[in-house]
Amino acid sequence: MMKAFLGMGLLGSNFVRAMLQKGDNVQVWNRTAAKAKVLEQYGAKAFDKVEDAVHDADIIHVTLKEDDTVHEVLEAAAKGLKQEAVIIDHTTTSVKGAKQRTAYWKSKGFIYQHAPVFMGPQNALESTGFMLVSGDQSIIEKYEPELSKMTGKLLNFGEEEGKAAAIKLSGNLFLLSLTAGIADALALAKVNGVQPSELLHLFNNWNPGAMVPARLKKIAEAKFNEPSWELDMARKDAGLMLSAAKEGNTNLAIIPAIADVMDQWIAKGHGNDDWSVIAKDGL
Repeated sequence: MMKAFLGMGLLGSNFVRAMLQKGDNVQVWNRTAAKAKVLEQYGAKAFDKVEDAVHDADIIHVTLKEDDTVHEVLEAAAKGLKQEAVIIDHTTTSVKGAKQRTAYWKSKGFIYQHAPVFMGPQNALESTGFMLVSGDQSIIEKYEPELSKMTGKLLNFGEEEGKAAAIKLSGNLFLLSLTAGIADALALAKVNGVQPSELLHLFNNWNPGAMVPARLKKIAEAKFNEPSWELDMARKDAGLMLSAAKEGNTNLAIIPAIADVMDQWIAKGHGNDDWSVIAKDGL
């Protein structure tokens, strides 16, 4: 089976290296040709034109930037596609874009399967991490062995096209929020004379990340009248954080916004509910 891979960024290039280590034949392309050429030392065959890279390929994997880039590159590749070629797109895209491309390429006689990932470059090289899929279950079943070889776990979210894209974006939103939260925690620690190593010592022993599934379950069940931390008390702590940051002439990124949302829910009479009631509008 001949494979093509379009997009030789950090993720794509390591996906290709892992495929080559497994003995696959892989043709590669990148807009900046040098990034594709460097993969030849590992056994890939690089092409300057994307239509040549996909020629005779049974499966075309894609890791590009966003919707417009995916559309542009695949359109350019179209004249080189063999009949019944399968396009597997690992790009993080919009839900709308994933749905439109599925229908568009089907109308042209090709399979387009969106399969975004929660994987860094090292995961791609080691074939570990998570890959998400949704849509036509017969297609997913047929290509599950191929996709599973690329990742530690393949998560199937059912028949709804675009669902994998939606879940990937929600997951990335959480990662962005998590990093912003870490930035705020470091800023507050600094004004209080706490070293990053001391904060790390706390998190090495107390892992709040392990609480996420239980917290999400509680929010989804809307059991806000069974508080483990009352909203009034959480808001009091947020006030302490804001005061310390102000005294230390330090700006916090997300706590001011969270405090505003807390105030809105307290004004609605939820001060004695669990503080996670602030997530209720997301249900």
